[in-house]
This record gives sequence, structure tokens and C-alpha cells, in this order.
Amino acid sequence: MHVSPAGWPGDIFAALKAARVRQVAYVPDGGHAELIRAVHADTAMIGIPLTTEEEGVALVSGAWLGGDRACLLMQSSGVGNCVNMFSLIKNMGGPFLTFVTMRGEWGEFNPWQVPMGTATPDAFRLMGIHVLRASEPHEVGPAAAAGIRMAYEGGSAVAVLLSQQLIGAKVFVK
Repeated sequence: MHVSPAGWPGDIFAALKAARVRQVAYVPDGGHAELIRAVHADTAMIGIPLTTEEEGVALVSGAWLGGDRACLLMQSSGVGNCVNMFSLIKNMGGPFLTFVTMRGEWGEFNPWQVPMGTATPDAFRLMGIHVLRASEPHEVGPAAAAGIRMAYEGGSAVAVLLSQQLIGAKVFVK
């Protein structure tokens, strides 16, 4: 039993379900909160909280080696933590799929988020990971489906970047 969240998180959830992605690893993130709740509510999926993003790279790769499909949910600030682990994907040669909520863009108040947010697409590309991007709600479903197809039918490593415009700029409350 599952209840799909509304809006673009629901589009990602529906695409994951249709592709039989069973394991969803994540570092807790407000931008992915609705999707994470839906994964935990679905008895056919396993939501796996992580302490660091690089654990997710290993988990997604290990799931594939074990015959399962998995994806990683993270924020752009965590991409830098994964750079060394991305070599696992290249050496393993299997699929990799991640959905990344972006920070350091649209109306960002925290200057510490800007450098990694700016570098995220290039960091993925430098490590051989194909980058797709969704900036508008209507783009998320097609980007999710395309990324899933590239990863699980084409054997590619794919990162789907979810623009900060989708999530909204966080607000610092004094």
C-alpha cells in the first residue's frame, strides 16, 4: 500500500514505483521530506536513512550487485562528500541514480551553500555522471523518468538536479 505525495514529489515517487526501485537511501532533507515519507509508508519500498551521502553511493551500488534497484536522495551540499566514492560507480560499471535538491541558487540566504551549489553539476560531470535538471514542476516527472531509464535500462550513472526554485529558498528566522 502506498500513498503518492502531491506535486512533483509525487511524480518522482510514481516514477520510482513504475521502475520497481525498492531501496531509497537518503540523508534527511526538507526538500525531499514528502518523498521520504511516501517511501516509508509504502510496504514495497525500503527507506534507508544515512549519516553521510557517500554511504548512499555504496548502498545504491551494492543494491544493484545484489539484484535490487535503489536510488539516493541528497542535497547539493552533500555532493562534495561523495566525490571519492563516485569512483566506485565508474569501476563497478553498473547504474547509479540520485535525485539532488539544489541549494546555493535561487534566493539562497546562506553563503556557505553557494560554492557547492554552483559546483554540483560540474562535479557530477567530472566524475562521469550524466546530469539532468528540472527547474519547473512540470519538468520533474519527465526528468525522473528519463533518468530512471538511462540508469536502469542504459546502465548509466545519472543525477537529476531539482532546482531550488522547486523547493523554494529557505528562510533564516532570527
